[in-house]
Amino acid sequence: MKTIVQIVLWIVCVGLGFLIYRSVTGPIEFKKVKQERFTQVINTLKDIRDSQMAYRTVNGKYANDFESLIAFVDTGRYTITQQRDSSYMEYDKVYGIDMLKEITIIDTLGFVSVKDSLFGTSERYKSMMNVPYAQGGEKFTIKADVIEKGGYSAPVFEVKVAKDVILADQPKDLRARENAQISVEEVNGSEIKVGSLTDVSTNGNWPPIYDKKGNQ
Repeated sequence: MKTIVQIVLWIVCVGLGFLIYRSVTGPIEFKKVKQERFTQVINTLKDIRDSQMAYRTVNGKYANDFESLIAFVDTGRYTITQQRDSSYMEYDKVYGIDMLKEITIIDTLGFVSVKDSLFGTSERYKSMMNVPYAQGGEKFTIKADVIEKGGYSAPVFEVKVAKDVILADQPKDLRARENAQISVEEVNGSEIKVGSLTDVSTNGNWPPIYDKKGNQ
């Protein structure tokens, strides 16, 4: 009987030790996994933002779906222009003399591929709708709109994904804590997103640490 009690106590001690170990190392491992995954997700969001900004430059608005955005990157072109000042003499009927007129001339120099400009030889743009590390193959949510700001119409867009999608295989309690983050050093809220449907902004909701060169 004594031996059985000792075995049970030993098992309990081992179990408690493991729980204590996990309570200490769990959050550390979670943070490492989180930062690695968030970095990849944010880099993809940056690619989407760059593509959206190029889309607006050419079309005057943002793409409302990934199909249009990817097709644009694949075939779209920037117009390269040069602006120069010029002048000429023109007869002025009021004064009855020739007067100097100054004008601005915009010359079209050529065109450059959007794909080459943004991605070079990489074809990662073709899969930028897919959320990195998503267990169920989830895609980013994309939306574009036009809002009234300061008396004028402004095109806006927003692309986002829930943190739970990226961290689906992580402990539930740590995910809940992450979704409640409020800190200048963390991605606040339950989503990672870029752009806004209520403000004229192309910023992301991540802290500057994810914009360091080593994270590109």
